[in-house]
This record gives sequence, C-alpha cells and structure tokens, in this order.
Amino acid sequence: MGIQLNKREKTVVSAAAACICLLAFWQFAVAPFFSKRQQLRSAIAARTQSLVEIRALQTEYEALRRQGALFQKEFARREKSFTLFSFLDRLAGESGIKANITYMKPSSTDQPDSQYKLSLVEMKLQGVNLAQLSGYLYRIETSPNMVAVKRLSITKTGKAAEMLSAVLQVETLEI
Repeated sequence: MGIQLNKREKTVVSAAAACICLLAFWQFAVAPFFSKRQQLRSAIAARTQSLVEIRALQTEYEALRRQGALFQKEFARREKSFTLFSFLDRLAGESGIKANITYMKPSSTDQPDSQYKLSLVEMKLQGVNLAQLSGYLYRIETSPNMVAVKRLSITKTGKAAEMLSAVLQVETLEI
C-alpha cells in the first residue's frame, strides 16, 4: 500500500528531507550557538567596561583617602586654640600691614554630616603696595594651618600708582 516513487522523485524527496534537516539543525543548534556567543561577547565587553570604571573609582578613592589622612595629620598639628581671625591678624602684624586693615568680617558655617565648620574671614586692606600684599598672601597660602585665599579683588587707590586696595576672603576648616 505504499506509494511508489520513481528514482527521480525519491531523489527530490530525499533532497527536501535533507534541506529540512539542515534547516532544523541550523535553526535549533547553530543559530542559537552564535546568538549566545554574541550575547556573551557583549556581556564580557560590558563587564570589562565596568571593571575599568571600578578601577578608576578605586584609584580616586585611594587618592581621596590618602588626602584625607594627610588632612587629619595636618589638622592635628594645628594649635587647638587656632582661629582664622587671630591668625590673619597676627600675620598682618608680621607683614607690617596691620594699620592698613579697614575691616575684618569673620563668619562660620557648619558643615553637614561633619564635625568641622567652615570659617571665613573677609578683610579689606587699604593703601598697601604690591610687595606688601604679595608678602601677606604668600604667608597665608604657605601656612601649615591649611588656610587658603578663596577670593581676591585688587584695585588701584589714590593718585599714587603703586598703592592698592584689596578685598580678600580667606577660609579654613575648624572644629
């Protein structure tokens, strides 16, 4: 009761069956393999990029940690009774410009989530020459007390070209 096929028809049916088998093999074995392989390559590239970012963050963290430790060490060396206002006043006396101070306005701001507060002094110097001003600024910036000039404004004053007026803001952290 079987169907009788001639040789040519048997060849065509065999070729069709072989094509269907090859197509099924490709669809269910080879294509998923290459798809999975591409997914793995993409995942590896993403993880490699993440690793590069993590290493960069680790380097940055280590630098900040070392800087924080250095800051703590320098902060511990500073006199316990240190205040920015008295420090700047003392430096002005040493620099010979104390008489040129028009005003000194201290202020402080508590730092969130920290035991420190930001101490700021705005001061105006009137009738100083460039050498006096630069000497005073040098003493401030090279002090081991972690003090920095945040803002500086310099203008000429009077008819004498060498006389200056300066407004500066100096800041530091205090307990």
